[in-house]
Amino acid sequence: MRTINCLIVDDEELARNLVENYIDRVPHLNVVGKCADPFEAMQVLQENKVDLLFLDIQMPNLTGIEFLKTLSQKPLVIFTTAYKEYAMEGYELDIVDYLLKPFRFERFLQAINKAGKLLKPMTPPPAPATPTTEVKQKDYILVKSEFKVFRIFYKDILYIKSMKEYIAYHTSNGRTLSLGSLKKLEQELPPELFIRIHKSYMANISYIEALEGNMIHLGDQKLPIGTSYKEEVLKRIF
Repeated sequence: MRTINCLIVDDEELARNLVENYIDRVPHLNVVGKCADPFEAMQVLQENKVDLLFLDIQMPNLTGIEFLKTLSQKPLVIFTTAYKEYAMEGYELDIVDYLLKPFRFERFLQAINKAGKLLKPMTPPPAPATPTTEVKQKDYILVKSEFKVFRIFYKDILYIKSMKEYIAYHTSNGRTLSLGSLKKLEQELPPELFIRIHKSYMANISYIEALEGNMIHLGDQKLPIGTSYKEEVLKRIF
């Protein structure tokens, strides 16, 4: 439980001592000051962090209510007074409790419990769960051909062939020709799906069925393996 710093303001020494005695009996309460008048209290408030103010009402020069109205930043306040007629005005000032002298320790504890609930750090409500937008990995390539843009899914590409300034995408549905470079395309396609097997060919790894000499089988197609690519093809596929 957090420590509650208390300030006692009362022009009667016996009253100050009684409140201090009660505070000393509660482990999480701490007295930071005892003042005989509001002017002393102003100094203590400026120099200390005060959570709870025990404030008498009837004091010479400045009443507790008048003093409270001068504070721009108010700690929690418990009025301690022998005059019950101020109770209504006190609650209008948003005080925690109103202890009518003489009050017993049990009644003092009730007031402390009220203050403790108000001082308890409020747990902020959990932030609304941000829907996690799962970023779907791109599974296609956009290909310009015949004044159109085609979306060709990776899973449909059997192999890709370089034809000088053109690239031919061979799919299960036929062939699509587009301007481009195989070298540039190699950097764009996911390497876990495609492999360069020749200066003129890239193959979809999932369709490679067999190796025969310097050729690979993709269904009923046979494609050459370039000498400089063979080691990588063997390492990754076979």
